[in-house]
Amino acid sequence: MNKRTFIKYCTSLAGISLVGRNFAGAATTFPVNRYNMKKSGTLKLRYAPYTLQLKHAFTLATSSRTTTPVVLTELEFEGITGYGEASMPPYLGESHESVLKFLAEVDLSRFSDPFLLEDILIYVDNVMPGNYAAKASIDIALHDLIGKITGQPCYRLFGLNPAKTPLTSFTIGLDSPEIIKQKVEEAEPYRILKVKLGRDNDREMIETIRSLTDKPLCVDVNQGWTDRNHSLEMAHWLHEKGVIFLEQPMPRSRKDDIAWLTQNSPLPIIGDEAIQHADDIVSQKDVYSGVNIKLMKCGGMHAARNMIGLARALGLKVMIGCMTETSCAVSAAAQLSPLVDWCDLDGNLLISNDVFDGMKITGGKVTLPDRPGIGVIKLT
Repeated sequence: MNKRTFIKYCTSLAGISLVGRNFAGAATTFPVNRYNMKKSGTLKLRYAPYTLQLKHAFTLATSSRTTTPVVLTELEFEGITGYGEASMPPYLGESHESVLKFLAEVDLSRFSDPFLLEDILIYVDNVMPGNYAAKASIDIALHDLIGKITGQPCYRLFGLNPAKTPLTSFTIGLDSPEIIKQKVEEAEPYRILKVKLGRDNDREMIETIRSLTDKPLCVDVNQGWTDRNHSLEMAHWLHEKGVIFLEQPMPRSRKDDIAWLTQNSPLPIIGDEAIQHADDIVSQKDVYSGVNIKLMKCGGMHAARNMIGLARALGLKVMIGCMTETSCAVSAAAQLSPLVDWCDLDGNLLISNDVFDGMKITGGKVTLPDRPGIGVIKLT
């Protein structure tokens, strides 16, 4: 059985049909109940760059920033508009310039039916290789548009129960003890904290947080550790400190070391930077305990849903995460959250200039709005 056939088989076991840009299969269908579809319409794509302002400097093991570039998209059909977004943190290699260049090459006027989701996304994927955040911006807008046409939230079109959304973590980046205390106070409404580690003050970070709260923690090292023995020692120490999983502790290229760590760690080891597409899940299913799926990495909601099914079929834990994003992209990811074990959907909470109203956090839990599409309203 070759890799492509294996992926199709595993995803079929999970009950999610393989459709879209990478694989053959039955097309996704949506009920049309509130709109008399006209076959003579055309899809109109609009887009504009925007810069997100972070409330605090966002510091990881290898970088620090106070802004994140995004591109906001709109997809219109017969007077109905769907919203999308591309977010480009530095490690993805995309930028305002690259996303705008990609979108300028996309001609969706050739499609007269937005329900041809498979055909549209295959076309978009073939415009240029890579550019997954740019592709996600179209995918999200298309899902939002289809939901608005049908008058249904995406989670309902997917057959998902909104009561089954998980708690979300709230991210605390690397910082001084004084700023860490401030961030923990700001995170009071959230029941799980996600702590960034990977520099020489890792233990100080955790001890500072533990002096303030006994909430469960998850730890993201962003490839910051280089020695597997040190990683294992830290995994045991973090387990004692109430950490529930450890995300991307070493560089993604160190597959053998990470697999060894996964076998010996008391904590689940979650792949993030190492996992972008479905092929990565298959090739690294024995390296990690679980995977962090993000719309900006894989190209959107459609690909993410397929990846969740594949990971489940392979017995892996699943987290859905986000970049620094507005409520648009975060709400799109939240539509899939009833399918996962954990979610880290706080990117919109870390910025001061959101332009959308969307999903909410209630008692630390993701709450999906009962609005059509991805559930957002544009504020400005």
